Amino acid sequence: MQNTPKTIMKWSPSMRGQYVHQATVLMAAGSDPSAPGAAITLELCGSWEHEPPCPLAPHHTDYARNGNDVTLRIVFAAEPEKEGEVRRRIERALAGESLTKPGGVKTNWTYRGGGPAVLSAAEQEQARRIAAA
Repeated sequence: MQNTPKTIMKWSPSMRGQYVHQATVLMAAGSDPSAPGAAITLELCGSWEHEPPCPLAPHHTDYARNGNDVTLRIVFAAEPEKEGEVRRRIERALAGESLTKPGGVKTNWTYRGGGPAVLSAAEQEQARRIAAA
């Protein structure tokens, strides 16, 4: 009987899946539309004080404001088995409906909902860069 050497795969950033999560929040005029993204960063990374990339899921949050509606697009990279956990953490951060930044300024919002979305062409390139981080 002949022994065949086993191939051991090592993890690499290129094995991360590339995803986007879209969510909508309601925010008062004049409130900081970047606050929900900061809440997501805290939930995914544990703090603002860490060396990039985020250990669980390197990510980038963008937003578009239309009146009081703010649509968030969170592009992230994660191992496929961690995708669900990342999405749950994003939802938990947004469901908290407020964030107090280090200067003591509190921003409130009302979470309207969210879920998986399709990466746009621009986001696909960004996701590749994030996955390689």
